[in-house]
Amino acid sequence: QVQLVESGGGLVQAGDSLTLTCTASGLSFSNYTMGWFRQAPGKERNFVASITRTGRGTEYNDSVKGRFTVSRDNAKSTVYLQMTSLKPEDTAVYYCAARFTIHEYLITEPGRFGDWGRGTQVTVSS
Repeated sequence: QVQLVESGGGLVQAGDSLTLTCTASGLSFSNYTMGWFRQAPGKERNFVASITRTGRGTEYNDSVKGRFTVSRDNAKSTVYLQMTSLKPEDTAVYYCAARFTIHEYLITEPGRFGDWGRGTQVTVSS
């Protein structure tokens, strides 16, 4: 059974940095494309970042480019989201997601991910 557990969320001030961690179990982690999504209250779940199986490929939502960095450690079955220069509009519940892929695919659509964590809250005060 695949399990994804996010951690690292919290309350920070605008301009601060935060690193989210997603630890996976129950899967062959290096065979999975990983993604980060976020959902603010009353809004739909939106793509934040994606990383290929090896970590050689990444993609970001335009709103976080240059501020967020996604990375992974396949030996630890962990994916990270380093967030810098945080803004109040980054406030949301952040979810990690996993999708088995044969090749070095990047995925941005939430509907294409089959496994999800429960999320971690990030709140950025102004």
